[in-house]
Amino acid sequence: MTSPTYILGGHQTDFARVWSRNGQDLSDMIRESALGALEAARVEAGVVQSIHVGNAFGELQRNQAHLGAMVSSVVPALWGVPAMRHEGACASASLAILTAMAEIEAGRYDCVLVVGAEELKNLPGDVSSANQNAAGWQGREGIDCRFLWPAAFGMMGFEYERRYGLDRRYLNRIAELNYGNAKRNPLAQTRKWAFDAASFTDDDEANPVIEPGTRRQDCGQITDGACALVLASGRFAAEHAARTGQALDRLPKITGWGHRTVGLRALDKLERSRGDAYVFPHVRAAITDAWSRAGVSGPEAFDVLETHDCFTTTEYMAIDHFGLTEPGQSWRAVESGDIEMGGRLPVNPSGGLIGGGHPVGATGARMVLDAARQVSGQAGDYQVAGARRAATLNIGGSCATVVSFVVETGVA
Repeated sequence: MTSPTYILGGHQTDFARVWSRNGQDLSDMIRESALGALEAARVEAGVVQSIHVGNAFGELQRNQAHLGAMVSSVVPALWGVPAMRHEGACASASLAILTAMAEIEAGRYDCVLVVGAEELKNLPGDVSSANQNAAGWQGREGIDCRFLWPAAFGMMGFEYERRYGLDRRYLNRIAELNYGNAKRNPLAQTRKWAFDAASFTDDDEANPVIEPGTRRQDCGQITDGACALVLASGRFAAEHAARTGQALDRLPKITGWGHRTVGLRALDKLERSRGDAYVFPHVRAAITDAWSRAGVSGPEAFDVLETHDCFTTTEYMAIDHFGLTEPGQSWRAVESGDIEMGGRLPVNPSGGLIGGGHPVGATGARMVLDAARQVSGQAGDYQVAGARRAATLNIGGSCATVVSFVVETGVA
């Protein structure tokens, strides 16, 4: 990267909130997150020069498309600002961030608003689940199942088992950690949920099988929610910091990014990686691309990681793909406590998708906002002490679209 993109502020809605219960919808959460981000960033709407919206399933869930234009519909002060919508399944908001960064790096705009939003609780669970199958190759996945995504990511676990061996105790422990972390997050979907001793075991009543390889507590929580960010160029950030009395080196900034895309079908990815040390070589490439652009060379450079855990197998995969262990040895980082709060590299202190919630089109932005809060010491009860550099990993579909960011501050 030639220059970093600064994060002036952001806002996340409460992921436990079901908006349709109060007669509200996707437009209301876009409004709250956009206005909240502007307030947090301490900028007026009039300085925003461009808008990017991440959303995956608006047409299917709410029969609502054209979401770029939705922002100025609900925030009239943004009327006339150029806007567009991005769709990449669960990585939709990360694609919106990438495009906003490209505009800033090109010198086209200096201050850009990114909004990620998704409404998933307005329809019955089975209907929402079927709608989310659109992120795969409809009719061509070749997986005999009721629920596509629990089945696909269960297959990922079976692939780890085939190549390296996999003890489900470590998947259960990942779920337990993320639910535990979420209790400290005031915006997490599951912060008030209660579990018993059998919840994080292979007990068929307390933790039933959803699809082969995937039990209930392995699953990320589909929810409603939005998250918005105000991004800026170095020049704009310097002027903004001087105007608001902030130190520029205390503002979080994106210093690296990686983006890779492969085919839709889950089975194709597993077949193509046969013989490779990594189950998903393109995921590893996205991560190391981000490192290279940020000028770092490995996990030892990071203080915290916010990673996709739509299922426990996804986080298990992220652990070795980030290099915390050798390929196939992610269990070692779980067993040693390396990924826990206070460990060598805490993973998902927010609760991640499993504990924090997963409004699909908002998740990439939420990860970056949590990373920004961590490195600027604003994460509250789930703050990782002394965090100054964080990484994110956001995936869409069965790891078809992959985006990773490096977020840091300049404070030593």
